[in-house]
Amino acid sequence: MIQTIDHVVAGKKAWVRADIARDDWLFPLTPDCRDELNAIVADLRRKPQLAEQIDAAQLPIPACRDLMRRVQAALDEGVRFAVVDRLPMDDISDDEAKALYWILSSLLARPVQQKLTGTLIYDVHDTGKKATPGSGVRPDQTNMDQFFHNDNSYNTTQPEYVALLCVRPAKTGGVSQVISFYTLHNELLRAHPEVISRLYEPVWFDRQKEYQPGEPAVLSAPIFSYDGRLKVRLGLFQARSGYSLMNQPMDEAAVTAIETLTRVFTNESLRFDFVMERGQIQFVNNLELCHRRTTFVDHAEPHNKRLMIRLWLRNAGTPHYHG
Repeated sequence: MIQTIDHVVAGKKAWVRADIARDDWLFPLTPDCRDELNAIVADLRRKPQLAEQIDAAQLPIPACRDLMRRVQAALDEGVRFAVVDRLPMDDISDDEAKALYWILSSLLARPVQQKLTGTLIYDVHDTGKKATPGSGVRPDQTNMDQFFHNDNSYNTTQPEYVALLCVRPAKTGGVSQVISFYTLHNELLRAHPEVISRLYEPVWFDRQKEYQPGEPAVLSAPIFSYDGRLKVRLGLFQARSGYSLMNQPMDEAAVTAIETLTRVFTNESLRFDFVMERGQIQFVNNLELCHRRTTFVDHAEPHNKRLMIRLWLRNAGTPHYHG
């Protein structure tokens, strides 16, 4: 029997915009944490090391550990997102920033592969390519509006947290928006309970060409699942592409449920908006909160173009792509 949520959920995890206070999500680097990071930079300049080679567990950084414990509490028991403010990008190289980012993120959970090729640190930028069904081009490699989603919804083992370092913001646009999945579920339960059951049943997801030869190009999984905590696979772009790859129409109940879900997202009172600034690090609970990035206009000069660096963090399974 499929386990579902049959009641309106209360508390911090089911927030609406009016509930959000600055202290819920913004975590400035403390002076002691800054000192620890400065010492790491000085050491890296003496003994250069790739970010992926650094074992944060071995570093004497108690102030940074305390900061990231508070960030993790916000992700697990609070509003499910956080912004650490901020790395001193003008005083350090991009590689040094990447190392500090890797260290802070590793204090939450283990960084894992984001592609079958083994990529651990992933650049999010506009490549000029187009995301079409079966192309393998992810929307994050374009400047297209990304509808609300959570990362890697089409994989067997999703990341538990997603981290994003802003190296360079866009010229205009690229606004970050977040909504709690508990809030979303509450709204459906209040106004559209008839569609909820279909969201707990499987749909087809385009696996974005992240599979071995001979494996299926699609994944069958529900959008909502519940095991005491709500866990969601919100990849509507990949779901539509999945049915295209299967060469079959989406069933009427799924179409209605997804259209209803999409309309609920238009309620601006349910979401929180912010703009990522240079040096800031965004963390989200990837299973319990969805995020969106609006379309953006980039700078003309290549060295000024928007660049975010992403990490997927997960303790479940192995560090390999499929977990």
